[in-house]
Amino acid sequence: MRTDEAMPDAPQGRSDAGGWRTAAVLVAIVFATSIAQPSVLIAVPFLTLVGATGSRGRGTVLAAAAAVVLIASGVRDGVWYAERAWALTAGGVFVGLSFAAPRWPVTSRALTSIFSAFACFGAVLSLRGDAWRTLDWVVSDRLRAGFTTWLDAMTVLREGQAPPQTLVSAIYRTVEAQVAVFPALLAIETMAGLAVAWWLYERLARGSGSGIGLLARFRFNDHLVWIMVMGLAFVAGLGGDPVARLGANLAVFMAALYAVRGLAVGVSVSGGVSFLGYTMIALGVLLAAPVVVGFAVLLGVADTWLDLRARAASIAS
Repeated sequence: MRTDEAMPDAPQGRSDAGGWRTAAVLVAIVFATSIAQPSVLIAVPFLTLVGATGSRGRGTVLAAAAAVVLIASGVRDGVWYAERAWALTAGGVFVGLSFAAPRWPVTSRALTSIFSAFACFGAVLSLRGDAWRTLDWVVSDRLRAGFTTWLDAMTVLREGQAPPQTLVSAIYRTVEAQVAVFPALLAIETMAGLAVAWWLYERLARGSGSGIGLLARFRFNDHLVWIMVMGLAFVAGLGGDPVARLGANLAVFMAALYAVRGLAVGVSVSGGVSFLGYTMIALGVLLAAPVVVGFAVLLGVADTWLDLRARAASIAS
């Protein structure tokens, strides 16, 4: 098992000049997992980076102004402040690490920022016994309200006829699953948002396209596999309902990371994936998500133990 995060010499895959393709995928992830307002999780870290360095290029200034508008928009209720506090905490740690440990990969900085933000929020919520219960209820209510809005819209589009009950039941189960693991979804959304913010900063403030690197090189510290193992153990019944929910969140977050790692292995070993290839993968996820995502997770976990990309590179040479 490798403990470092450097990629071995392996096929790099097709060039993604400027990282546009990877950035587009990350933006899609931010919006697909949108527990918090997606634009805020990108705008706050980006604005913090710009403020810390004092960058003044025209593109940077315009993007910073847009970030200010996005951050200030919305109804200023408790959720509005909580979203921005979360983004500022995670973004602040990320910016600090970017200057204190510039040689760290973006993945390492983002993961450390997320763990730090959860630690800070956990400490704050523990000071009030009902704070977590209130936050859990607010987020759950928002997700269920989105389901109700979708159901009403579908009824209108179908000229007053309700959608098929099987479809409604399937989406309702999906929403309830999201309610149970919304902290994990928030972590995934935040990690992708931090990477997009760093990419924007590198492009606009530094004129560099190397901010987030190629998908084929994606990896993280192999010892994090034990977080997934612990999560699965909690789900298996080594505690009560709160422990099982904690385990489910840990397992979902790590499964998402390993799914991306599995995709990175596939891209690296195959020498690259075309736009058509990415389209086929997206269709596979839509039509058979458990199979496609499950295979990617298994491939990512296998890379932890077997270092598949290094083996493929040694065979090729």
